Amino acid sequence: MKIIAFGASTSKSSINQQLAIHVAQRFENAEVATLHLSDYECALYSEDRETMEIPAAVSSFLAKMEEADLVILSLAEHNGTYTAAFKNLFDWCSRLKQRTFENCRFFLLSTSPGPRGGMGVMTAALERFPRHQAVILDHFSLPNFQQNFCPDKGITDEVLNLSLQEKIQQIQQTLWA
Repeated sequence: MKIIAFGASTSKSSINQQLAIHVAQRFENAEVATLHLSDYECALYSEDRETMEIPAAVSSFLAKMEEADLVILSLAEHNGTYTAAFKNLFDWCSRLKQRTFENCRFFLLSTSPGPRGGMGVMTAALERFPRHQAVILDHFSLPNFQQNFCPDKGITDEVLNLSLQEKIQQIQQTLWA
């Protein structure tokens, strides 16, 4: 089982990157590859630029998505929705491949320093990704990242940790069956 994990942020200290890696490592018998969104930066999408050439990073990113059995994506939230870097890459990808996430199975995550845990961006992705043929197996939001996550221990809130573990087990049963 091959898992691709990444946070939808270019920040070197991304809490979403930390969460995505932590969750991916909790899956049993899986090969985990970590992506960094900063490796797929593209010029700002526009119709004019599209007519010139689609950036090579777009094809490379889509190839990574397609080779995974599961994509663990932790969505960073800026002003209630996707980060500019992720939205830009998503826009480019949809121009190259309209069914952007066809045959991709996702476990969507989000976290933030605040009590909503990135629910704005999660809501946007849950509504939008299926339109691009994504199969969303489950989703999980972690509120108050600094209070509920420790780099050495993972999720420290027992209720949230149990909820996440149940979701991981369900996904494993679905994919490993």
